[in-house]
Amino acid sequence: MENRRESEELKVAEEKVTINIDGKDYQVPKGISVLEAARMVNIEIPSLCYLKDINEVGTCRVCVVEIEGTRNLQASCVYPVREGLKVRTNTERVRRARKTAVTLLLSNHNRECTTCIRNLNCELQNLADSLGIRNIPYTGEKKDYGFFDNNPAIQRDYNKCINCRRCMAICNKIQECYVYSPLNRGLNTIIAPAFQKDLSEVSCIMCGQCVLACPTASLTEKEYIKEVWEVISDSNKHVVVQTAPSIQVTIGEEFGMPVGSFVAGKLVAALRRLGFDKVFATDVTADLTILEEGNELMERVLHEPEKLPLLSSCCPGWVKYAEHFYPEFLPHLSSTKSPHEMCGALTKTWYAKKYGIDPSTIVNVAIMPCTAKKYEAARPEMESDGYRNVDYVLTTRELARMIRQVGIDFVNLPDEEYDEPFDQYSGAGMIFGATGGVLEAAVRTAHKLITGDEMPVPDYEDARGLRGLKYGKVNLGDRTITIAIAHGTGNAKKALEAFKSGEKKFDYMEVMACPGGCVGGGGQPILSSRDYKYISLSYRHNRADALYNVDRGKKIRRSHENPRVQQIYKEFLGEPLSVVAKKYLHTTYVERGRHPYLVEDKPYEGFDERY
Repeated sequence: MENRRESEELKVAEEKVTINIDGKDYQVPKGISVLEAARMVNIEIPSLCYLKDINEVGTCRVCVVEIEGTRNLQASCVYPVREGLKVRTNTERVRRARKTAVTLLLSNHNRECTTCIRNLNCELQNLADSLGIRNIPYTGEKKDYGFFDNNPAIQRDYNKCINCRRCMAICNKIQECYVYSPLNRGLNTIIAPAFQKDLSEVSCIMCGQCVLACPTASLTEKEYIKEVWEVISDSNKHVVVQTAPSIQVTIGEEFGMPVGSFVAGKLVAALRRLGFDKVFATDVTADLTILEEGNELMERVLHEPEKLPLLSSCCPGWVKYAEHFYPEFLPHLSSTKSPHEMCGALTKTWYAKKYGIDPSTIVNVAIMPCTAKKYEAARPEMESDGYRNVDYVLTTRELARMIRQVGIDFVNLPDEEYDEPFDQYSGAGMIFGATGGVLEAAVRTAHKLITGDEMPVPDYEDARGLRGLKYGKVNLGDRTITIAIAHGTGNAKKALEAFKSGEKKFDYMEVMACPGGCVGGGGQPILSSRDYKYISLSYRHNRADALYNVDRGKKIRRSHENPRVQQIYKEFLGEPLSVVAKKYLHTTYVERGRHPYLVEDKPYEGFDERY
């Protein structure tokens, strides 16, 4: 049935119609919008609320055009093309209407551009400039709708909201968390959680996809740059920083480098110049995660099949989604901590003892692609021997701001190496940043654990690509395990519902909350709506391809072959799933009610209030 529908859609897409745009004829696919048709032939029609296939509602009126035969201007994002259609995109009437629409938005907007976190990367600001708006002849009511940041990850400034509904569309259609909806009516309408609660009080998974979608600074990550500068300046603190795999192929975009540029050496050099005492690669503990999770998989496949499927747990957004929406699957989640939490735990235990450093003086800063990592770091479960595993989480964007603040010429920095003992990692640890990478890395090690032999070819191509939901089979000697890969929690929902109904069965599933995996995380560089028009964009492909290219060039491509991982087991952990490993590298989960910090109607104690 699905294949027939796909072939019918393809047939429709192949049908062409001839339309006229600004006096010139073009052939475009039948059924697409005027906006998309214009962009296909390199005619730019500005837009604000529009995200292809996600938010096509025509609310902002910025994309209006003249259509011959119609009296009123039409929103091009929702007007379908047809044979013989004649469109005018740049008449005086069109330009005046667009300028009026944006001026009205600005009249009721907090115009703090010079101090705004989105200055120079704000779509409203860019539109005002491109439309030649130089003054605002009238001022709106400018009601104070409030500022909400009572959570560790995301802050909401309603006074900068333009009601474009992009956050709502992403949350509802892609993530299927349904956090946002329109409240009130008319000019009093705002897009907010029910009763305008803070995100900490609803079923938000802190993934940050709404932050990426927001065209202004109404939604932003909660920033900890000031706090990190303070600990760097404290001579009594030993400040270490760790970087997630995907940061190495995304931070360059903040400085004008091509999407997918691999800049690990420059990244390390920049962090040293910022004043961090040690620079570690989270990729090392990604390898460690695979050893622990791979052994969990082996135990269940060989001895406890009733506990299958095993579900990955390294994505905190996905974990929180399961805690809210699918608590019945919590026993199936791998108990392993995420790689950055493992790195934090080992830094304040094994590393501190190995190098004779007082753990109370160690501050662990994690550079992550993800706003949910900020939330994860604040969870009470994430501590070891009384110390918080990770003290501060900065997104890719926050790190870029720090680099700019001190005037570092990132592009021309010489390459430098990570510091021991978190410096050597395998290709498997690197591909964690792309959807399917965790499963592929786990399969490489599980093959060795279950069969005793190495996989003849490490690449498992079936795990790759940006299709939202993938199923497959992996042969491990004389055993075959079924697998599933989902990115975007809406796709995870489909897989879990299919499993519950019996439609699909799988032994192991990897879930990443963000489309594309960590390369598309909520803390990554923000692109404009023109670049963000598809949820499976080329930029996510380019970032993921960069990770796979690094993997292919590595001499060591399997996590269990990493000498640093072997060293950690020899000197501290003993073996995977040992008592020591479970103490420091494993965690537990909680079923969440309506209030995410309530467990069985009792307060969820221990949450780090610094966040």
